[in-house]
Amino acid sequence: MTFAVIKTGGKQYKVAANDVLKIEKLDAEAGTIVTFDQVLMVDGEVGAPLVEGALVAAELLETRKQKTVIILKKNRRHNYRRRNGHRQLLSTVRITEILTGGAKPTIKAAGVAKPTEIVSEAAPAKKSAKAAPKVAAAETAEAPAKAPAKKAAAPKVAAATEDTAAEKPAKKAPAAKKAAPKADKE
Repeated sequence: MTFAVIKTGGKQYKVAANDVLKIEKLDAEAGTIVTFDQVLMVDGEVGAPLVEGALVAAELLETRKQKTVIILKKNRRHNYRRRNGHRQLLSTVRITEILTGGAKPTIKAAGVAKPTEIVSEAAPAKKSAKAAPKVAAAETAEAPAKAPAKKAAAPKVAAATEDTAAEKPAKKAPAAKKAAPKADKE
C-alpha cells in the first residue's frame, strides 16, 4: 500500500489513497480537486526537503467549523476570570491518488462526473521587487498633478471668506456685559 507524507497548514499528515482527513481551511469549493505539491516522503523515498515530481491529489468534500474550544483564564484571589471560545475552520478532503514522476491528477479518480477546476495547495508566490517601483512611480506622477489644483483652490476660498468678513460688522465682545456687578436686593 502506497503512502505519502504531505505538509499543509503548517502540519504534516501521513496519507494513503481513500483516506479522509480534516485539515486547515482551503480556499476552494466542495467537489473541486485539490493538489498538494509539498510532499515530504513517498513510500520510503525521503525528499530533501521535498520529493521532486511528487503530487498528492484530493477531492474537497466540505468546509465547516470545528467544535468550540473553550479558553479559560483565571488568577485566583485577584477577581480575574476570562472565558473565550474559538471555532477553527476545517476542510474535509478525501485523498484520491498519490502521483510521482511529475504525473498530473486524473479527474476520473475523484469520482466527479463533470470536469472541475484543479486548485494547487502551493506556497504563495512572492511579489517581484521590480513591480513595486513601477506602481510607486505611477502614483508619484499623479500626485504632483493633483496637489497644485488643491493649492489653487485654497486661496479662492480664503479670499471669499475675507470678502464676507469685510462686509459684516465685527461683533462686540460680551465681556462688557459681565463686568457690571448686580445690585443686592433687600
